[in-house]
Order: sequence, then structure tokens, then C-alpha cells
Amino acid sequence: MGLAVGELRGASREVDDESLAHVSPARSSAVNYCGSITVDYDRELTELDEKGHRPLRTVATDDPAAGL
Repeated sequence: MGLAVGELRGASREVDDESLAHVSPARSSAVNYCGSITVDYDRELTELDEKGHRPLRTVATDDPAAGL
């Protein structure tokens, strides 16, 4: 998540530290009924770049669902 924040700040986007204190990298869709987080490791590993980082998703800034 730090890489994503660094990239946003590098693009002159305001990222508030106080808000980040309440953010988790876990998506709710990956949390099952018992509260466990499930991860498809094989799929995740195929998405890594040469440095071992997953690329950031891009969204349209005019999309209301993007939350920007």
C-alpha cells in the first residue's frame, strides 16, 4: 500500500495521513463469512512486475464509483 500512496503523492495527489490510519489493503470481497481473508496466491504472483510489485489499477477520475 505504501507504493500506491507514494505513486499518488508523486502525481501531486493529496493523501491524508490521518485517513490512511483507517485504511486496510484487504478488500471486503476477499473476507469470508468467518472473517478470514482468502487469497489466490497463484493468480496474485502472475500479476507481479519485475520488482515483485503488483501494478496499480487505473480508474477514470470522473467515475463516481471510483471514490476519487
